[in-house]
Amino acid sequence: MGQILALVIVLLVIVGIAKLVRIVPQGYEWTVETFGKYTRTLTPGLHFLIPIYQAVGRKINMMEQVLDVPSQDVITKDNAVVRVDGVVFYEVLDASKAAYEVANLEQASLALVMTNIRTVLGSMDLDESLSQRDAINAKLLKVVDEATHPWGVKVSRIEIKDIAPPRDLIDAMARQMKAEREKRANILDAEGFRQAAILKAEGEKQSVILAAEGEKEAAYRAAEARERSAEAEAKATTMVSEAIASGNVNALNYFVANNYVEALKEIAKSPNQKMLLLPMEATGILGSLAGIAELAKESLGQQKPPTISPQPLR
Repeated sequence: MGQILALVIVLLVIVGIAKLVRIVPQGYEWTVETFGKYTRTLTPGLHFLIPIYQAVGRKINMMEQVLDVPSQDVITKDNAVVRVDGVVFYEVLDASKAAYEVANLEQASLALVMTNIRTVLGSMDLDESLSQRDAINAKLLKVVDEATHPWGVKVSRIEIKDIAPPRDLIDAMARQMKAEREKRANILDAEGFRQAAILKAEGEKQSVILAAEGEKEAAYRAAEARERSAEAEAKATTMVSEAIASGNVNALNYFVANNYVEALKEIAKSPNQKMLLLPMEATGILGSLAGIAELAKESLGQQKPPTISPQPLR
């Protein structure tokens, strides 16, 4: 009997020590209740409680937690039905509020997020909901964070994981995108043809301008050459006239013979001439050549050679 009593006393002592000494792990906070009423919060570390008088109420996880938002059907502003799911990152800042201001923190947060997803997406068109993920996340975060603040919770991020339209709507969007791409391709082709035609016309214009410039330059050069030729001819005529006026007949012979020979050369160059008739006296040509020789000898200051008597041609 005494042994049983001793054993009971030992067990009571062990239980009392267990109720007296409490160790709160890192990342958690425990609430303390005195006769069922909240009195204080235990932070991580060693703590002592008065058994029966004090007890641990709620054990709150203070680390950042992830809450998966299940997929749900949402109707957009343009009456398109999409399936949406997401994820929420939140952290408890006040353990007492999280423990006593809301009955089930996770369930309440989840219901709040799902409701606001329907509200935000319902105010947007389908194209906006598919292209403005950041705007949707920002609106959800602002609304949900303000709503959960009385619960001692800080919502750090809300991310929409997927927005899935119905299959027939996806096919219609694919056809629309294909038509839009074909339209852009046709516009680019037309723009390319237009640019090519413009460049071709510009090139032809520049070619005509350059050809006209070339013809203008050629005409200018030809006129300049004719002018110089005329000046040379006039100068030669003046010299011959002066020589004739001074009594030098050989200069006249040279002038006549030179023109005569040039005329014969032009006749010989004609492509239609197969046979050339010379209606002239050979003695006249020889006499002109003799005059040329005399004029050259006088200009060089040499002695006059014996005159060659022309012989009749046989």
